[in-house]
Amino acid sequence: MPLAPGTQLGPYEISVPLGAGGMGEVYRARDTRLERTVAIKILPAQFSSDPVRKQRFEREAKTISSLNHPNICTLHDIGHQDGMDYLVMECVEGETLAKRLEKGALPLEQALKFGAQIADALDKAHRSGVIHRDLKPGNIMLTPTGAKLLDFGLAKPAAPLTSTATLTAAVTQDSPVTEQGTIVGTFQYMSPEQVEGKELDGRSDIFSLGAVLYETLTGKRAFEGKSQLSVASAILEKEPVPIASMKPMTPPVLDHVIRKCLAKTPDDRWQSAADIKHEIEWISQASAQGSAALASGARKSVGTLALPFALGAIVLVAITLVANYLLKSDRRTPAPTVRATLTMPPNVTLLTLGDQAGAPAISRDGSNLVFAGIADGKQMLFVRPLDSATAKPLPGTEGGKFPFWSSDGKSIGFFADQQLKRLDIAGGPPISLARATDGRGGTWADNVILFTPYIYEAIYRISASGGKPVPVTALDRSLHTTHRWPDFLPDGKHFLYLAAHHMSGREGNSAIYAGSLDGGNPKFIVHSNGGAFYSSGELLYFRDGSLMAQEFDANRLELREDARPIGQVLRENGNWGVIASASENGVVLFQSPGEAKYPILWFDRSGRGLGPAPLSGQLQDLRLSPDGTRAAVVTFEGPVGYAYVCDLRTGARTRLTFGEGAWFLAWSPDGRKVVYSSEHGTGNTELYLKRADGSGERELLLSSGNIDHPTDWTRDGQYVVINRGQLGSERIWLVPMFGDRKAFPLFPNAASENGEGRVSPDGKWMAYLSVESGLGEVYVTSFPKGIGKWQISTGGVLPAAVWRADGRELYFVTLEGNLMVASILESAGSITVQGVRPLFRSPFVSGLVLTIFDVDPKGSQRFIGSAAPDTSTLPLNVITNWTAEPKKK
Repeated sequence: MPLAPGTQLGPYEISVPLGAGGMGEVYRARDTRLERTVAIKILPAQFSSDPVRKQRFEREAKTISSLNHPNICTLHDIGHQDGMDYLVMECVEGETLAKRLEKGALPLEQALKFGAQIADALDKAHRSGVIHRDLKPGNIMLTPTGAKLLDFGLAKPAAPLTSTATLTAAVTQDSPVTEQGTIVGTFQYMSPEQVEGKELDGRSDIFSLGAVLYETLTGKRAFEGKSQLSVASAILEKEPVPIASMKPMTPPVLDHVIRKCLAKTPDDRWQSAADIKHEIEWISQASAQGSAALASGARKSVGTLALPFALGAIVLVAITLVANYLLKSDRRTPAPTVRATLTMPPNVTLLTLGDQAGAPAISRDGSNLVFAGIADGKQMLFVRPLDSATAKPLPGTEGGKFPFWSSDGKSIGFFADQQLKRLDIAGGPPISLARATDGRGGTWADNVILFTPYIYEAIYRISASGGKPVPVTALDRSLHTTHRWPDFLPDGKHFLYLAAHHMSGREGNSAIYAGSLDGGNPKFIVHSNGGAFYSSGELLYFRDGSLMAQEFDANRLELREDARPIGQVLRENGNWGVIASASENGVVLFQSPGEAKYPILWFDRSGRGLGPAPLSGQLQDLRLSPDGTRAAVVTFEGPVGYAYVCDLRTGARTRLTFGEGAWFLAWSPDGRKVVYSSEHGTGNTELYLKRADGSGERELLLSSGNIDHPTDWTRDGQYVVINRGQLGSERIWLVPMFGDRKAFPLFPNAASENGEGRVSPDGKWMAYLSVESGLGEVYVTSFPKGIGKWQISTGGVLPAAVWRADGRELYFVTLEGNLMVASILESAGSITVQGVRPLFRSPFVSGLVLTIFDVDPKGSQRFIGSAAPDTSTLPLNVITNWTAEPKKK
């Protein structure tokens, strides 16, 4: 029977009931001796004779009394009266996390704060030899001073014990009561070992904490079901929906922390709650951390800056002598200009050309360089102090491109995984800030980042800590199809950018403009068909193959005097990126032009190189003809793609497209035609058919007003498979090559992005990519009905999956850079995946959309593909105190 208000238990006067749980009833009460409000938890009289319940009640008293922590509810007293046992505890004012979650997910800042506090409380408990076993939102109280962990009624000492509980017994329970022989805890937050009734340790609480953190951030439970049995099954077998799919701005490092908490196997989780606390605190404080690890030594002014670059021995000695001279000289003595060539470490391939690379970026103080490169077969970003010969890889930047520095030199921004990301140099994983489907440059001043998220987009601004991107320029598509390569001016309010048009014949429209964060009309600065940047009072921009410098009034946004050349500079023709950068104190870096090789190579099944193919150029797509004697390719010549058919025996090329931008293509099954997508400057595409020998006129196949790209043409000639939609929202559609040729979706009710469909040689199956698990993975379904689904890959892949000639194997490249093979067995209208294993490290370029490779259709199991363009042999020039060079009139 509930206690009535006014009931006395020793010196405590009952006020009102607060709630009831599996281990007793809780009341608000007044301590008449100390005149304070307390909470009293009572083991009901009818249970006092139950030795198991009473034992757990006494255990709770001992447990709480041993835990002195600001985020754990304090035990004041214990007592016994009229056959009742009771605990007297701190009365915590506030609301439970469960009650708060009824209103939705918590803001990130609060989730991090409370998460760190609960992790710290658990760490205290575990170090005291205590496991909570019932961690859930209902046992966490949110108060004005922070979170409090409540209800150790199910807690036990962390000594080994054996439980005979079974899942069958457990699923009959409607509440977390702890009858002997049943599982204790609340199902939605139980660890797999808890569900299975196994022996527990502190790592079980860590799993529960992960489930709580997941719900705190998303407002959804990590594991849901219509019954306890289905919930238990989800805990044992399924992964939660990726947090990023519900909360895209959640830092990836936090998602990693939670996913590691929720690992099915205890050994794969964080091994202590303290680790989780430290990770969460690091996430909270990362933006304030310094970069002392790289910014060692005093910053040098223009008058004293000279660096001993890693050069050949003679040049190195010369620069070192100059540096020593300058460091010993009067600071007012003008420093001479020093020209040198910077070499890359022998184990790193420098990547500057293509849409997956970018210009090396010098920090604003001129001390460090960040660049894209390849080491051990993996593309990532590297940092190199300019006074060192070594480069340090930056973990977490795999696939990174177009890096740029924060104004304080403590962080870098870059693009990877179709996201704009930031990385604090002092340590820790990168944080995703915004979606950037195919980024084209960024710049960072104070807490503002400007970036171009897509090739046909304007420039956007976003806080360096994340948020919603807001456009700061507006495209006039009659003149330009892109704004890109932004660069902040010294006031942090105005910026330079390139405006250009993708169509050939519109090169004269390309120009550098100055924009403002406050909006308003942009100001024309100078015609150029390459990016530009500001340094030391001058504008540096591209003109006729040279890096030009011209005095620039950053207040009036006007050029002065005449332009002068700094040197011949490399430019990426496809994206107008100029391979150059400069510091604020007189250091400029630029790469000289030369023959940059884009090798197209053959490999056997073991990864052994078989020599080059008679192809060249920067490829966007590559498909072998059905007989294996020709290759259809899209290659970029400037910003426009052109489709060719190349004879692999003679090297002869037949051009298929003129005056239009080709993107992707596929062969007809008889090898006589090619279907390709063409873009005319609007952003949308049309599909055309063209004879592979170049004869005849092109034939319009599809003009839907959408972005459509072909991915396959079935062997029976009945369907062309296409991707429809912009990157990030693509879907697979089929174009019948009979009847009215009206396109239709393969998966009309699909909620997740899917694409890159490739049909098996026998026409019964389709391999495709879907992001339904959070990462792009390879699946197989029946064709053309799209019924049934078999997952082939795990851990993420780079499109696309390619069938072997007999349909018994699929090949694809993982995010880790391995070329994988999956063995496929068909039987009775179903397939079996007999195994998935790596063949070799992929040498192929992985572009934004496709990995540029194909498989020999003649069954010889040879691979052909485009390798990364190595620009390491092209001189990387560095000039110190470059503004002191005489200006030629």
